[in-house]
Amino acid sequence: MFLDFNLSSIPHIIFGAGRLNEIYELIPQFGNNVLYVIGRSSLKKSGKWDEIEYAMHKNSINFSEISVNGEPTPILVDESVKKFRNQKIDLVVGIGGGSVIDAGKAISAMLPKMDTIKNYLEGVGNKTHDGRKIPYIAVPTTSGTGSEATKNAVITEVGIGGFKKSLRHDNLIPNYAIIDPQLVLSCPRSVSSSCGMDAFTQLLEGFVSPKANPITDELAKSGIKQMKDAIVHISSEKASDITVRTSMAYGSLISGIVLANAGLGVVHGFASSIGSLFNIPHGVVCGTLLAESTKMNINRLEQLGTKGENGLLKYAIVGVLINGRESFENINVPFYCSILVKTLENWTKQLNIDRLSKYGVTTADIDNIIDRTGLKNNPVHLKREDMNEILINRI
Repeated sequence: MFLDFNLSSIPHIIFGAGRLNEIYELIPQFGNNVLYVIGRSSLKKSGKWDEIEYAMHKNSINFSEISVNGEPTPILVDESVKKFRNQKIDLVVGIGGGSVIDAGKAISAMLPKMDTIKNYLEGVGNKTHDGRKIPYIAVPTTSGTGSEATKNAVITEVGIGGFKKSLRHDNLIPNYAIIDPQLVLSCPRSVSSSCGMDAFTQLLEGFVSPKANPITDELAKSGIKQMKDAIVHISSEKASDITVRTSMAYGSLISGIVLANAGLGVVHGFASSIGSLFNIPHGVVCGTLLAESTKMNINRLEQLGTKGENGLLKYAIVGVLINGRESFENINVPFYCSILVKTLENWTKQLNIDRLSKYGVTTADIDNIIDRTGLKNNPVHLKREDMNEILINRI
């Protein structure tokens, strides 16, 4: 077999229940002036912020905080940087969901700069970030985006002329990622459900991507194995089971590593375009479109004959994993592709993933959405009518 691939760096990963406490041992290596980027209310409601404040005072560490509500915007990042640029911040710590992690990542990257983040966003600005940043520690409190393991921060501006674009550089990968499943126990079930579907989407799209390699394949399979049984429990009474949350946290982390190296497909293409037009959670877009997009991809791969065999085999392998089989020998490809699609459809129903119409998306918006949607790293080319069908079925 001829192999030819790249593999990006990952953060120093600290994974396990209760391991957030190790952050106080890490901080001194960076300095004594810390900026915390947190969510608007969830961390404080859970009581964890009180514990963090107590520990910071106990360890004589100076700190400030900034709260993030929703996906980070250029205005939020620019105003945060302006406020703290002259305070000689030694370390930025992001504790929250994917939006908070991205906001912290962007703020750490822009604190050394003197201009707006828009100038450095892909497809928006005309500058390339040089990688200089304030050290950054990412601590996720949801299991979804895997942003704790990626080198980009997604910045959103919603509306006509809006965008959902990345600030990206290899050096923007967090210095440390602390994944403590105990922090996810208080995450609302509806949020857990959409985030979980986002993580699974990233594992699946990365696995079937043309850019996938043997390492990302094995990582994706390990994440799928962990998530396949846990995902249906995150909206049930078992959501408070630490083993369920640990499996989801692992799957989310691995999905970030996989997407950073293998890329993503049409579901995330839709998520980017829809997210730039409507105030809709990223995980909801992924969760609501995953089954339909997977079904369409499989149908189009089947039409390619022998050229589609590799893509179909990969989808079938995921079906095998979900079905609990360990052997990939003599796979009935059509059968296990069908198992995969049916399972994704069942998850969408079981987890009560909303349709796009709940957030104001109508059939009149479809053309604009498709115009903005990229198919980079999708395993098969989709025609405009294919994308139209996917959207109509979930509006």
